[in-house]
Amino acid sequence: MHPLLKQFGATLKESFHNLVPILLIIIGFQALVFQTLPPDALTIAMGFGIVIFGVAFFLMGLEVGVFPLGNSLSSEFLERRSLVLFALFGFALGFSASIAEPAIIAVATQAQTITHGALDALTLRLIIAFSVGGITAFGIIRSLLGWPIAKIIIGGYVIVLLITYFAPKEIIGLAYDSGGVATNVATVPLIVALGIGIASALQGRNVLKDGFGFVALAAITPMISIQLYAILVLGDDFSATTEVFTQAAPKAKERFSALKVLADLFETFTSILPILGTIIVFQYLVLKKHLPNLGRVIIGFGMLVVGLYGFIVGIKLGLFPMGESIAHSLVEKDNVYFIYLFAFLIGFGTTMAEPALIAVIKQADRYANVRLNVTIIRLLVALGVGCGILLGTYKIVHGYDIWLLITLLYGVVVMCTLFAPPQMAAFAFDLGGVTTSEITVPIVTAFGLYLATNIEGRDALMDGFGLIAFASVFPMITVLGYSIVSAFIAKMVEPTP
Repeated sequence: MHPLLKQFGATLKESFHNLVPILLIIIGFQALVFQTLPPDALTIAMGFGIVIFGVAFFLMGLEVGVFPLGNSLSSEFLERRSLVLFALFGFALGFSASIAEPAIIAVATQAQTITHGALDALTLRLIIAFSVGGITAFGIIRSLLGWPIAKIIIGGYVIVLLITYFAPKEIIGLAYDSGGVATNVATVPLIVALGIGIASALQGRNVLKDGFGFVALAAITPMISIQLYAILVLGDDFSATTEVFTQAAPKAKERFSALKVLADLFETFTSILPILGTIIVFQYLVLKKHLPNLGRVIIGFGMLVVGLYGFIVGIKLGLFPMGESIAHSLVEKDNVYFIYLFAFLIGFGTTMAEPALIAVIKQADRYANVRLNVTIIRLLVALGVGCGILLGTYKIVHGYDIWLLITLLYGVVVMCTLFAPPQMAAFAFDLGGVTTSEITVPIVTAFGLYLATNIEGRDALMDGFGLIAFASVFPMITVLGYSIVSAFIAKMVEPTP
Protein backbone atom coordinates (compact mmCIF):
# COMPACT_ATOMS: atom_id res chain seq x y z
CA MET A 1 0.00 0.00 0.00
CA HIS A 2 1.24 3.50 -0.84
CA PRO A 3 2.46 5.36 2.28
CA LEU A 4 0.07 8.27 1.59
CA LEU A 5 -2.93 5.93 1.38
CA LYS A 6 -1.90 4.21 4.58
CA GLN A 7 -1.49 7.59 6.29
CA PHE A 8 -4.90 8.71 5.00
CA GLY A 9 -6.53 5.55 6.37
CA ALA A 10 -5.10 6.23 9.81
CA THR A 11 -6.13 9.90 9.60
CA LEU A 12 -9.68 8.96 8.55
CA LYS A 13 -9.96 6.63 11.54
CA GLU A 14 -8.66 9.38 13.82
CA SER A 15 -11.16 11.84 12.29
CA PHE A 16 -14.04 9.48 13.07
CA HIS A 17 -12.89 9.04 16.67
CA ASN A 18 -12.58 12.81 17.07
CA LEU A 19 -16.19 13.38 15.97
CA VAL A 20 -17.64 10.69 18.22
CA PRO A 21 -18.09 13.10 21.20
CA ILE A 22 -20.30 15.41 19.11
CA LEU A 23 -22.39 12.49 17.87
CA LEU A 24 -22.84 11.13 21.41
CA ILE A 25 -23.88 14.55 22.74
CA ILE A 26 -26.44 15.15 19.99
CA ILE A 27 -27.85 11.60 20.03
CA GLY A 28 -28.02 11.74 23.85
CA PHE A 29 -29.93 15.03 23.86
CA GLN A 30 -32.32 13.93 21.14
CA ALA A 31 -33.02 10.56 22.79
CA LEU A 32 -33.06 11.50 26.49
CA VAL A 33 -34.15 15.15 26.56
CA PHE A 34 -36.24 15.76 23.42
CA GLN A 35 -37.24 12.10 22.85
CA THR A 36 -37.63 12.71 19.14
CA LEU A 37 -35.59 12.70 15.96
CA PRO A 38 -34.52 16.08 14.55
CA PRO A 39 -36.10 17.18 11.27
CA ASP A 40 -34.11 16.03 8.22
CA ALA A 41 -32.25 13.51 10.40
CA LEU A 42 -30.93 11.61 7.36
CA THR A 43 -29.55 14.79 5.78
CA ILE A 44 -27.88 15.80 9.05
CA ALA A 45 -26.32 12.32 9.38
CA MET A 46 -25.02 12.63 5.82
CA GLY A 47 -23.53 16.02 6.76
CA PHE A 48 -21.63 14.48 9.67
CA GLY A 49 -20.26 11.76 7.40
CA ILE A 50 -19.00 14.37 4.95
CA VAL A 51 -17.40 16.33 7.81
CA ILE A 52 -15.50 13.19 8.89
CA PHE A 53 -13.95 12.84 5.43
CA GLY A 54 -13.36 16.60 5.29
CA VAL A 55 -11.42 16.52 8.57
CA ALA A 56 -9.30 13.63 7.31
CA PHE A 57 -8.40 15.37 4.02
CA PHE A 58 -7.74 18.61 5.89
CA LEU A 59 -5.31 17.02 8.37
CA MET A 60 -3.54 15.17 5.57
CA GLY A 61 -3.19 18.39 3.59
CA LEU A 62 -1.57 20.08 6.57
CA GLU A 63 0.88 17.25 7.20
CA VAL A 64 1.82 16.65 3.56
CA GLY A 65 1.92 20.17 2.15
CA VAL A 66 1.25 23.12 4.43
CA PHE A 67 3.45 22.57 7.48
CA PRO A 68 6.54 21.48 5.49
CA LEU A 69 6.04 24.46 3.16
CA GLY A 70 5.85 26.89 6.08
CA ASN A 71 9.04 25.53 7.60
CA SER A 72 10.79 25.66 4.22
CA LEU A 73 9.76 29.29 3.60
CA SER A 74 11.03 30.30 7.05
CA SER A 75 14.41 28.75 6.31
CA GLU A 76 14.62 30.44 2.91
CA PHE A 77 13.89 33.91 4.30
CA LEU A 78 16.29 33.41 7.21
CA GLU A 79 19.03 32.60 4.70
CA ARG A 80 18.35 35.89 2.90
CA ARG A 81 18.86 37.77 6.22
CA SER A 82 16.38 40.47 5.17
CA LEU A 83 14.10 41.48 8.04
CA VAL A 84 12.08 43.85 5.81
CA LEU A 85 11.54 41.21 3.12
CA PHE A 86 10.49 38.59 5.66
CA ALA A 87 8.07 41.04 7.34
CA LEU A 88 6.61 42.00 3.96
CA PHE A 89 6.02 38.33 3.21
CA GLY A 90 4.33 37.95 6.61
CA PHE A 91 1.97 40.84 5.85
CA ALA A 92 1.08 39.47 2.42
CA LEU A 93 0.50 35.99 3.82
CA GLY A 94 -1.65 37.18 6.74
CA PHE A 95 -3.72 39.47 4.52
CA SER A 96 -4.24 36.91 1.76
CA ALA A 97 -5.16 34.15 4.24
CA SER A 98 -7.78 36.36 5.92
CA ILE A 99 -9.44 38.20 3.04
CA ALA A 100 -10.82 34.96 1.54
CA GLU A 101 -11.33 33.06 4.82
CA PRO A 102 -14.79 31.41 4.67
CA ALA A 103 -15.51 31.86 8.40
CA ILE A 104 -14.64 35.58 8.24
CA ILE A 105 -16.87 36.00 5.18
CA ALA A 106 -19.72 34.18 6.99
CA VAL A 107 -19.50 36.29 10.16
CA ALA A 108 -19.15 39.57 8.21
CA THR A 109 -22.15 38.68 6.04
CA GLN A 110 -24.21 37.79 9.10
CA ALA A 111 -23.31 41.15 10.69
CA GLN A 112 -24.33 43.02 7.52
CA THR A 113 -27.64 41.12 7.34
CA ILE A 114 -28.51 41.61 11.00
CA THR A 115 -27.70 45.34 10.94
CA HIS A 116 -29.49 45.89 7.61
CA GLY A 117 -26.30 47.23 6.03
CA ALA A 118 -25.16 49.49 8.89
CA LEU A 119 -22.07 47.27 8.96
CA ASP A 120 -20.62 46.54 5.51
CA ALA A 121 -19.34 42.98 5.07
CA LEU A 122 -16.46 43.91 2.72
CA THR A 123 -15.31 46.69 5.05
CA LEU A 124 -15.24 44.27 7.99
CA ARG A 125 -13.27 41.72 5.94
CA LEU A 126 -10.71 44.35 4.89
CA ILE A 127 -10.30 45.57 8.49
CA ILE A 128 -9.67 42.01 9.67
CA ALA A 129 -7.32 41.19 6.77
CA PHE A 130 -5.18 44.32 7.26
CA SER A 131 -5.08 43.62 11.01
CA VAL A 132 -3.94 40.02 10.58
CA GLY A 133 -1.43 40.98 7.87
CA GLY A 134 0.09 43.75 9.97
CA ILE A 135 0.36 41.66 13.12
CA THR A 136 1.83 38.69 11.23
CA ALA A 137 4.60 41.00 9.97
CA PHE A 138 5.12 42.27 13.53
CA GLY A 139 5.13 38.69 14.85
CA ILE A 140 7.94 37.74 12.46
CA ILE A 141 10.00 40.76 13.56
CA ARG A 142 9.28 39.90 17.21
CA SER A 143 10.30 36.29 16.75
CA LEU A 144 13.54 37.17 14.92
CA LEU A 145 14.58 39.78 17.49
CA GLY A 146 13.57 37.64 20.46
CA TRP A 147 11.14 40.05 22.12
CA PRO A 148 9.18 38.40 24.98
CA ILE A 149 5.80 37.34 23.60
CA ALA A 150 3.93 37.08 26.92
CA LYS A 151 4.42 40.78 27.74
CA ILE A 152 3.35 41.83 24.24
CA ILE A 153 0.18 39.73 24.35
CA ILE A 154 -0.74 40.92 27.84
CA GLY A 155 -0.22 44.51 26.66
CA GLY A 156 -2.46 43.77 23.68
CA TYR A 157 -5.25 42.48 25.89
CA VAL A 158 -4.99 45.57 28.11
CA ILE A 159 -5.41 47.77 25.00
CA VAL A 160 -8.39 45.67 23.88
CA LEU A 161 -10.15 46.09 27.22
CA LEU A 162 -9.48 49.83 27.36
CA ILE A 163 -10.87 50.35 23.86
CA THR A 164 -13.87 48.13 24.67
CA TYR A 165 -14.82 50.52 27.48
CA PHE A 166 -15.37 53.31 24.90
CA ALA A 167 -16.75 51.22 22.01
CA PRO A 168 -20.49 51.08 21.17
CA LYS A 169 -21.92 48.17 23.11
CA GLU A 170 -23.53 46.78 19.94
CA ILE A 171 -20.12 46.14 18.33
CA ILE A 172 -18.32 44.46 21.24
CA GLY A 173 -19.49 40.87 20.75
CA LEU A 174 -18.88 41.03 17.00
CA ALA A 175 -15.39 42.50 17.50
CA TYR A 176 -14.37 39.77 19.94
CA ASP A 177 -15.83 37.03 17.75
CA SER A 178 -14.00 38.49 14.74
CA GLY A 179 -10.75 37.99 16.63
CA GLY A 180 -11.70 34.34 17.05
CA VAL A 181 -12.66 33.63 13.43
CA ALA A 182 -9.60 35.53 12.13
CA THR A 183 -7.48 32.64 13.40
CA ASN A 184 -9.12 29.99 11.29
CA VAL A 185 -8.55 27.19 8.83
CA ALA A 186 -6.77 29.18 6.13
CA THR A 187 -4.76 31.32 8.55
CA VAL A 188 -3.59 29.13 11.41
CA PRO A 189 -1.59 26.35 9.68
CA LEU A 190 0.86 28.57 7.77
CA ILE A 191 1.22 31.10 10.62
CA VAL A 192 1.99 28.31 13.09
CA ALA A 193 4.38 26.70 10.61
CA LEU A 194 6.18 30.03 10.12
CA GLY A 195 6.62 30.52 13.84
CA ILE A 196 7.86 26.97 14.42
CA GLY A 197 10.18 27.25 11.41
CA ILE A 198 11.79 30.45 12.73
CA ALA A 199 12.25 29.08 16.25
CA SER A 200 13.66 25.79 14.95
CA ALA A 201 16.16 27.47 12.62
CA LEU A 202 17.56 30.03 15.08
CA GLN A 203 20.10 28.73 17.53
CA GLY A 204 19.21 29.02 21.20
CA ARG A 205 15.47 29.48 20.63
CA ASN A 206 12.75 27.44 22.35
CA VAL A 207 9.94 26.30 20.03
CA LEU A 208 7.22 26.58 22.69
CA LYS A 209 8.43 29.93 23.99
CA ASP A 210 9.54 31.60 20.73
CA GLY A 211 7.69 29.73 17.97
CA PHE A 212 4.17 30.26 19.23
CA GLY A 213 2.20 33.44 19.85
CA PHE A 214 1.43 34.32 16.21
CA VAL A 215 -2.16 33.05 16.47
CA ALA A 216 -2.81 34.94 19.70
CA LEU A 217 -1.52 38.18 18.18
CA ALA A 218 -3.66 37.62 15.07
CA ALA A 219 -6.73 37.23 17.31
CA ILE A 220 -6.09 40.45 19.26
CA THR A 221 -5.71 42.95 16.43
CA PRO A 222 -9.17 42.52 14.80
CA MET A 223 -10.74 43.12 18.23
CA ILE A 224 -8.88 46.43 18.44
CA SER A 225 -9.35 47.57 14.83
CA ILE A 226 -13.08 46.81 14.56
CA GLN A 227 -13.84 48.60 17.82
CA LEU A 228 -11.71 51.58 16.73
CA TYR A 229 -13.62 51.61 13.44
CA ALA A 230 -16.90 51.73 15.37
CA ILE A 231 -15.63 54.56 17.61
CA LEU A 232 -13.91 56.73 14.99
CA VAL A 233 -15.98 56.08 11.84
CA LEU A 234 -19.43 54.90 12.89
CA GLY A 235 -19.57 56.97 16.09
CA ASP A 236 -22.78 57.62 18.00
CA ASP A 237 -24.87 57.24 14.87
CA PHE A 238 -24.18 53.50 14.86
CA SER A 239 -26.27 52.83 17.99
CA ALA A 240 -29.12 54.93 16.61
CA THR A 241 -29.21 53.09 13.28
CA THR A 242 -29.11 49.61 14.82
CA GLU A 243 -31.76 49.83 17.51
CA VAL A 244 -33.97 47.18 15.97
CA PHE A 245 -32.69 44.00 14.40
CA THR A 246 -34.72 41.24 12.86
CA GLN A 247 -33.82 37.66 12.36
CA ALA A 248 -32.51 36.89 8.89
CA ALA A 249 -34.89 35.08 6.62
CA PRO A 250 -34.24 31.36 6.41
CA LYS A 251 -32.21 30.32 3.43
CA ALA A 252 -33.65 28.05 0.81
CA LYS A 253 -32.59 24.44 1.04
CA GLU A 254 -29.46 23.89 -1.00
CA ARG A 255 -29.64 21.54 -3.97
CA PHE A 256 -26.63 19.51 -5.04
CA SER A 257 -25.67 18.43 -8.53
CA ALA A 258 -22.45 17.43 -10.25
CA LEU A 259 -22.13 20.91 -11.75
CA LYS A 260 -22.78 22.61 -8.40
CA VAL A 261 -20.23 20.36 -6.65
CA LEU A 262 -17.59 21.39 -9.20
CA ALA A 263 -18.57 25.06 -8.85
CA ASP A 264 -18.34 24.87 -5.04
CA LEU A 265 -15.00 23.09 -5.24
CA PHE A 266 -13.71 25.89 -7.44
CA GLU A 267 -15.09 28.48 -4.99
CA THR A 268 -13.29 26.65 -2.16
CA PHE A 269 -10.09 26.69 -4.19
CA THR A 270 -10.44 30.47 -4.60
CA SER A 271 -10.47 30.81 -0.78
CA ILE A 272 -6.86 29.61 -0.64
CA LEU A 273 -5.87 31.08 -4.02
CA PRO A 274 -4.60 34.34 -2.43
CA ILE A 275 -2.32 32.28 -0.18
CA LEU A 276 -0.98 30.29 -3.11
CA GLY A 277 -0.49 33.49 -5.10
CA THR A 278 1.49 35.07 -2.26
CA ILE A 279 3.70 31.99 -1.89
CA ILE A 280 4.36 31.70 -5.65
CA VAL A 281 5.21 35.40 -6.03
CA PHE A 282 7.66 35.41 -3.13
CA GLN A 283 9.13 31.98 -3.90
CA TYR A 284 9.78 32.50 -7.61
CA LEU A 285 10.06 36.28 -8.05
CA VAL A 286 11.66 37.32 -4.74
CA LEU A 287 13.58 34.27 -3.51
CA LYS A 288 14.02 33.08 -7.11
CA LYS A 289 14.01 29.42 -6.10
CA HIS A 290 11.85 26.43 -6.98
CA LEU A 291 9.52 25.02 -4.35
CA PRO A 292 11.08 21.98 -2.65
CA ASN A 293 9.03 18.77 -2.94
CA LEU A 294 6.65 20.46 -5.36
CA GLY A 295 4.67 17.26 -5.91
CA ARG A 296 3.88 16.83 -2.21
CA VAL A 297 2.99 20.51 -1.89
CA ILE A 298 0.49 20.20 -4.76
CA ILE A 299 -0.99 17.02 -3.26
CA GLY A 300 -1.17 18.68 0.18
CA PHE A 301 -2.98 21.77 -1.05
CA GLY A 302 -5.28 19.62 -3.19
CA MET A 303 -6.25 17.64 -0.09
CA LEU A 304 -6.71 20.92 1.78
CA VAL A 305 -9.19 22.14 -0.86
CA VAL A 306 -11.15 18.86 -0.77
CA GLY A 307 -11.11 18.86 3.03
CA LEU A 308 -12.27 22.46 3.27
CA TYR A 309 -15.05 21.76 0.78
CA GLY A 310 -16.08 18.77 2.87
CA PHE A 311 -16.21 21.03 5.94
CA ILE A 312 -18.42 23.58 4.19
CA VAL A 313 -20.86 21.02 2.76
CA GLY A 314 -20.98 18.97 5.96
CA ILE A 315 -21.49 22.09 8.07
CA LYS A 316 -24.38 23.27 5.87
CA LEU A 317 -26.03 19.84 5.95
CA GLY A 318 -25.24 18.81 9.53
CA LEU A 319 -23.64 21.14 12.05
CA PHE A 320 -25.40 24.45 11.40
CA PRO A 321 -28.95 23.00 11.07
CA MET A 322 -28.32 20.86 14.17
CA GLY A 323 -27.26 23.92 16.18
CA GLU A 324 -30.44 25.78 15.21
CA SER A 325 -32.65 22.73 15.70
CA ILE A 326 -31.38 21.98 19.20
CA ALA A 327 -31.48 25.66 20.19
CA HIS A 328 -35.11 25.79 18.98
CA SER A 329 -36.02 22.67 20.98
CA LEU A 330 -34.26 23.95 24.09
CA VAL A 331 -36.05 27.32 23.95
CA GLU A 332 -39.40 25.58 23.49
CA LYS A 333 -38.67 23.27 26.43
CA ASP A 334 -38.24 26.41 28.58
CA ASN A 335 -35.64 24.85 30.90
CA VAL A 336 -32.44 26.90 31.23
CA TYR A 337 -30.55 24.05 32.86
CA PHE A 338 -30.85 21.95 29.70
CA ILE A 339 -29.66 24.98 27.70
CA TYR A 340 -26.60 25.30 29.97
CA LEU A 341 -25.87 21.57 29.83
CA PHE A 342 -26.01 21.53 26.03
CA ALA A 343 -23.84 24.68 25.83
CA PHE A 344 -21.08 23.01 27.88
CA LEU A 345 -21.28 19.66 26.13
CA ILE A 346 -21.33 21.06 22.59
CA GLY A 347 -18.34 23.28 23.39
CA PHE A 348 -16.45 20.29 24.77
CA GLY A 349 -17.46 17.96 21.93
CA THR A 350 -16.73 20.31 19.01
CA THR A 351 -13.32 21.15 20.45
CA MET A 352 -12.35 17.50 20.84
CA ALA A 353 -13.14 17.16 17.12
CA GLU A 354 -11.35 20.35 16.03
CA PRO A 355 -8.74 19.39 13.38
CA ALA A 356 -6.69 22.59 13.62
CA LEU A 357 -6.29 22.08 17.39
CA ILE A 358 -5.12 18.50 16.93
CA ALA A 359 -2.63 19.52 14.25
CA VAL A 360 -1.14 22.40 16.27
CA ILE A 361 -0.71 20.34 19.47
CA LYS A 362 1.01 17.58 17.48
CA GLN A 363 3.34 20.11 15.85
CA ALA A 364 4.21 21.55 19.27
CA ASP A 365 4.87 18.08 20.65
CA ARG A 366 7.04 17.19 17.66
CA TYR A 367 9.35 20.20 17.85
CA ALA A 368 9.31 21.15 21.56
CA ASN A 369 12.24 20.27 23.80
CA VAL A 370 9.79 18.94 26.42
CA ARG A 371 7.27 16.17 25.94
CA LEU A 372 3.64 17.28 25.82
CA ASN A 373 0.75 15.01 26.70
CA VAL A 374 -1.40 15.57 23.61
CA THR A 375 -4.52 13.92 25.09
CA ILE A 376 -4.43 15.87 28.35
CA ILE A 377 -3.92 19.19 26.55
CA ARG A 378 -6.83 18.46 24.20
CA LEU A 379 -9.03 17.63 27.20
CA LEU A 380 -7.98 20.81 28.99
CA VAL A 381 -8.70 22.96 25.93
CA ALA A 382 -12.05 21.23 25.37
CA LEU A 383 -12.96 21.72 29.03
CA GLY A 384 -12.06 25.39 28.70
CA VAL A 385 -14.18 25.87 25.59
CA GLY A 386 -17.10 24.08 27.25
CA CYS A 387 -16.88 26.38 30.29
CA GLY A 388 -16.51 29.43 28.03
CA ILE A 389 -19.61 28.66 25.97
CA LEU A 390 -21.50 27.85 29.18
CA LEU A 391 -20.66 31.29 30.60
CA GLY A 392 -21.43 32.95 27.24
CA THR A 393 -24.83 31.25 27.15
CA TYR A 394 -25.50 32.35 30.74
CA LYS A 395 -24.72 35.90 29.59
CA ILE A 396 -27.24 35.64 26.74
CA VAL A 397 -29.98 34.23 28.98
CA HIS A 398 -29.52 36.89 31.67
CA GLY A 399 -28.34 39.79 29.48
CA TYR A 400 -25.10 40.53 31.34
CA ASP A 401 -22.51 43.06 30.10
CA ILE A 402 -19.85 41.29 28.03
CA TRP A 403 -17.21 43.94 28.85
CA LEU A 404 -17.28 43.22 32.59
CA LEU A 405 -17.12 39.44 32.14
CA ILE A 406 -14.34 39.56 29.53
CA THR A 407 -12.33 41.99 31.69
CA LEU A 408 -12.51 39.63 34.67
CA LEU A 409 -11.50 36.63 32.54
CA TYR A 410 -8.52 38.34 30.93
CA GLY A 411 -7.50 39.51 34.39
CA VAL A 412 -7.35 35.84 35.39
CA VAL A 413 -5.30 35.10 32.24
CA VAL A 414 -2.79 37.81 33.17
CA MET A 415 -2.45 36.44 36.70
CA CYS A 416 -1.93 32.90 35.40
CA THR A 417 0.71 34.15 32.94
CA LEU A 418 2.72 35.69 35.78
CA PHE A 419 3.00 32.32 37.56
CA ALA A 420 3.08 29.87 34.62
CA PRO A 421 6.34 28.47 33.17
CA PRO A 422 7.54 31.01 30.54
CA GLN A 423 7.68 28.43 27.74
CA MET A 424 3.95 27.63 28.11
CA ALA A 425 2.51 31.16 27.87
CA ALA A 426 2.66 31.67 24.08
CA PHE A 427 1.51 28.07 23.45
CA ALA A 428 -1.52 28.53 25.74
CA PHE A 429 -2.42 31.85 24.08
CA ASP A 430 -2.32 30.22 20.64
CA LEU A 431 -4.50 27.33 21.76
CA GLY A 432 -7.17 29.87 22.67
CA GLY A 433 -7.19 31.09 19.07
CA VAL A 434 -6.99 27.68 17.41
CA THR A 435 -10.12 26.39 19.17
CA THR A 436 -12.41 28.70 17.18
CA SER A 437 -12.17 26.99 13.81
CA GLU A 438 -14.31 25.31 11.17
CA ILE A 439 -16.21 22.87 13.39
CA THR A 440 -16.68 25.05 16.46
CA VAL A 441 -17.69 28.37 14.88
CA PRO A 442 -20.75 27.36 12.78
CA ILE A 443 -22.64 25.34 15.39
CA VAL A 444 -21.79 27.72 18.26
CA THR A 445 -22.66 30.84 16.24
CA ALA A 446 -25.99 29.33 15.14
CA PHE A 447 -26.75 28.37 18.74
CA GLY A 448 -25.96 31.84 20.13
CA LEU A 449 -27.82 33.81 17.44
CA TYR A 450 -30.91 31.63 17.77
CA LEU A 451 -30.99 32.08 21.55
CA ALA A 452 -30.55 35.85 21.24
CA THR A 453 -33.35 36.20 18.68
CA ASN A 454 -35.78 33.98 20.61
CA ILE A 455 -35.32 35.16 24.21
CA GLU A 456 -37.38 38.21 25.04
CA GLY A 457 -35.41 41.40 25.57
CA ARG A 458 -32.26 40.18 23.82
CA ASP A 459 -30.63 41.69 20.73
CA ALA A 460 -29.17 39.57 17.92
CA LEU A 461 -26.10 41.75 17.36
CA MET A 462 -25.38 42.77 20.96
CA ASP A 463 -26.20 39.45 22.65
CA GLY A 464 -25.97 36.82 19.87
CA PHE A 465 -22.27 37.39 19.19
CA GLY A 466 -19.67 36.82 21.88
CA LEU A 467 -19.74 33.07 22.45
CA ILE A 468 -16.58 32.63 20.38
CA ALA A 469 -14.81 35.21 22.57
CA PHE A 470 -15.59 33.24 25.73
CA ALA A 471 -14.61 30.01 23.97
CA SER A 472 -11.19 31.56 23.23
CA VAL A 473 -10.27 32.88 26.67
CA PHE A 474 -11.12 29.88 28.87
CA PRO A 475 -8.65 27.42 27.24
CA MET A 476 -5.84 29.88 28.07
CA ILE A 477 -6.86 29.67 31.73
CA THR A 478 -7.14 25.86 31.82
CA VAL A 479 -3.81 25.23 30.03
CA LEU A 480 -1.91 27.87 32.01
CA GLY A 481 -3.48 26.59 35.24
CA TYR A 482 -2.43 23.03 34.38
CA SER A 483 1.14 24.16 33.66
CA ILE A 484 1.30 26.00 37.02
CA VAL A 485 0.06 22.95 38.93
CA SER A 486 2.39 20.60 37.01
CA ALA A 487 5.41 22.82 37.66
CA PHE A 488 4.51 23.03 41.36
CA ILE A 489 4.14 19.24 41.66
CA ALA A 490 7.41 18.66 39.80
CA LYS A 491 9.17 21.04 42.15
CA MET A 492 7.70 19.31 45.19
CA VAL A 493 8.79 15.81 44.13
CA GLU A 494 12.20 16.95 42.91
CA PRO A 495 14.86 15.27 45.04
CA THR A 496 16.80 17.62 47.26
CA PRO A 497 20.58 17.69 46.62
